[in-house]
Amino acid sequence: MSIISENIKHFKSLLPDKVLLIAVSKTQPIEAIEEAYHSGQRDFGENKVQEMLPKYEQLKHLDINWHLIGHLQTNKVKYIVPFVKLIHSVDSLKLLQEINKQSLKHNKITDCLLQFHIAEEDTKFGLDYSEAVQILNSEEYKAMQSVRICGVMGMATFTEDMEQVRREFRSLKQIFDNLKENFFKTNSGFKEISMGMSGDWQIAVEEGSTMLRIGTSIFGERNYNK
Repeated sequence: MSIISENIKHFKSLLPDKVLLIAVSKTQPIEAIEEAYHSGQRDFGENKVQEMLPKYEQLKHLDINWHLIGHLQTNKVKYIVPFVKLIHSVDSLKLLQEINKQSLKHNKITDCLLQFHIAEEDTKFGLDYSEAVQILNSEEYKAMQSVRICGVMGMATFTEDMEQVRREFRSLKQIFDNLKENFFKTNSGFKEISMGMSGDWQIAVEEGSTMLRIGTSIFGERNYNK
């Protein structure tokens, strides 16, 4: 059994049934994705549209669920809407409108998560709670027919202080609970909390994550020089 296969098997043996493992395949070659696929992995995450597209084209014969987990520009939406399973990184009304517009063209409903800024770092994208409320209360959102908000996403601060990470994950769970109560109370589809990566996934699961975005702990260190 290969290292990738062993790592996937290891994770799946540890995770509760309600937690989906998303293998983050950014910078990884096609062969590594195929190896993971043949080890039973079906959900893969990419940060950049320009990297996701050729991988999708080469692997479209496989029943892969593609997740866009990085920052998404509105002018790139049209390229991924036809095939993407879930967009984790909706951080503006403008982006949501474009996803709705492109989804209408393809007669599909695109599942999305609202991305929140929970870290103490300025480099992370995301909404705050009041901005999300403004979007969900807007007439523009209420008129949308081709997007479905399924939950929330966030990234914790890159730090060795795991208590800080826990606080940030807990704050995202609180945001999720508040949105569920105030906007999605009767919507069973609003159920996802995408948080946790290779360095903090155990804490994320403890704090309520339903989706883990795991890269290096599955594939090994990334090669950014390729």
